[in-house]
Amino acid sequence: MGSKASIRDVAAAAGVSVTTVSHVLNNKSGTRVSPETRERVESAARQLGYAANGLARGLRLQRSQTLGLLSDVIATTPHAGRIILGAQETASARGWVLMLLTTGGDPEVERREIQALAQHRVDGVLYATMYHRVVRVPDELAPMPVVLLDATSADPAWPSVVPDERGGGEVAVRELLTHGHRRIGFVTNVDDIPATRGRLLGYQAALREAGVPFRPELVHAEVSDSHGGYRASRDLLGLPDRPTALFCFNDRMAMGAYRAAAELGLRIPTDLSVIGFDNQELIAEGLFPGLSTVALPHYEMGAWAVETMVDLLNQPKGTRRRTARQVVMPCPLVRRDSVAAAPPA
Repeated sequence: MGSKASIRDVAAAAGVSVTTVSHVLNNKSGTRVSPETRERVESAARQLGYAANGLARGLRLQRSQTLGLLSDVIATTPHAGRIILGAQETASARGWVLMLLTTGGDPEVERREIQALAQHRVDGVLYATMYHRVVRVPDELAPMPVVLLDATSADPAWPSVVPDERGGGEVAVRELLTHGHRRIGFVTNVDDIPATRGRLLGYQAALREAGVPFRPELVHAEVSDSHGGYRASRDLLGLPDRPTALFCFNDRMAMGAYRAAAELGLRIPTDLSVIGFDNQELIAEGLFPGLSTVALPHYEMGAWAVETMVDLLNQPKGTRRRTARQVVMPCPLVRRDSVAAAPPA
């Protein structure tokens, strides 16, 4: 029947009502459709070559079926590309189109891009940032439904999703503690951002949980790139009672730690264990040995933002900003080969 198949044809082939087919194919929230029925409807639609008429649906609902993803520089950072992928794949699965616009952090460009989104009559905007931080939502976005992606706001009315920085720090340090390390250095960032504060709190919490005293001299802050990681690691590894393991603020700083260890004749992980944060695969898998690290849930955050926006748009307008959720997503450990048992004292 090809593209001429109608929703009634799908309903007849699946043995369900037209309403049930509509609920399944439009991923309508709040409906009770069993997994078996859903599979039967989707299978019938595939076999008949049925394609929902998105334009007609949009006119009926007075929607464009389009979401905007407005970012500062996220689209140009390779390690955050999975945010876009998670958002795009989830939007497509739910029958929506995603428009991606990047401002470069320029307020004037941001204003123009918001005007472009309004002209295209997008139904909602995902306001994304390159790294987890607190933002002020632009006044121009106030009339639109907005979900904050990798950002939070002082106004709790905006739904938001961010990574669990403290939890990720705890996961990393627990991994080192599990391998018997007690002198654990923290190569951290000088910038006062949520990730810096959260990962330090996680480092301290894991030590406290294990009964290991916190030693301020084992925390060294530097610029969060490979050069800063190298300088901080050289200083920590130059201590008379040097650490047997380093927890690095990010994978780039861990690159610097590898260089410092090599210059001092320390083998990773035999003499020194190293663990990073971010799971930038080009770095973590490219280092030798491979870098154990903590992953930021970029894909999952992008997917959550779209799911939340679509659910938000399905709510009555008067209740949208009274049901905002602030979600903190766990950061899982990715084990490779840079962590081993602590060397003998």
